[in-house]
Amino acid sequence: MPLEVKPTEPTTRAASLPRAEIEAMPSWLRRSIGKASDISTVQRIIKQRQIHTICEEGRCPNRGECYSQKTATFLLMGPICTRSCGFCQVDKGHAPMPLDGSEPRKVAEAVKLLGLRYAVLTSVARDDLGDGGAGWFVATMAAIREINPETQIEVLTPDFWGGKNAEQEQRQRVETVALAKPACYNHNIETVRRLQAPVRRGAKYERSLAVLRLVKQVDPTIPTKSGLMLGHGETLAEIVETMEDLRAVGCDRITLGQYMRPSLEHLPVQKYWTPAEFDQLGDIAKSIGFAHVRSGPLVRSSYHAGESE
Repeated sequence: MPLEVKPTEPTTRAASLPRAEIEAMPSWLRRSIGKASDISTVQRIIKQRQIHTICEEGRCPNRGECYSQKTATFLLMGPICTRSCGFCQVDKGHAPMPLDGSEPRKVAEAVKLLGLRYAVLTSVARDDLGDGGAGWFVATMAAIREINPETQIEVLTPDFWGGKNAEQEQRQRVETVALAKPACYNHNIETVRRLQAPVRRGAKYERSLAVLRLVKQVDPTIPTKSGLMLGHGETLAEIVETMEDLRAVGCDRITLGQYMRPSLEHLPVQKYWTPAEFDQLGDIAKSIGFAHVRSGPLVRSSYHAGESE
């Protein structure tokens, strides 16, 4: 059944936006911040070790819920990204931090203290590093497994594009991570083909599809996942086309969520998709063949990542 798209006014949740815009945010995007005690427990474990989470750096709307369950998605290699995506809250525009040689161990300790049975590792893009950070993912996975042998690890990597022989280097970097056998390999395509340039500066649609294709070439048994943030002006037909392109490279899982403008410096929201529309999009994704679908306004890449359905 086709979705009926009704235009909505751009609104958002960020404190750096005008109050009128914040107050106009659709009711389905309002979420409790969570218990202060739950949040402080996770924040204390993270801050004591001087490590980072995408929950904080990306101002995820679900962090209260996730923290109450003592879960977090670890952000490797510092909080400063070498890309400049138009939608992302993560810090950018200046020199990234030197790698902290003890970070893999400290992340592993945090996993143990939080009692995580399923951990998610992501990172900023580090185009300044010789291997784009691929080896750092592997080192952190090894450290986690050493003291948490039963913990499953999902990775959410950048596209690993860069260097003089960019295509060959991308392949080598993806292979490096895939050969470490994560429980799931996630790489987000973020938006439809037409909107890649304004939304994902420095990234390309085909490069992202290549990451997911390469993982399956290295090890077909590794589940792959990707996600889209809706609200940039994409059409239903473009969303369906993107989902079909993802399935064509063997992508098994998909997340669909609503883009929420972090500040006036970021891209404005063009449309707020309703919960009913997200439900219909989820049904379409299942009909296309995705084995695992999360579709909702507040869904993010790592939301309930360890659940099979």
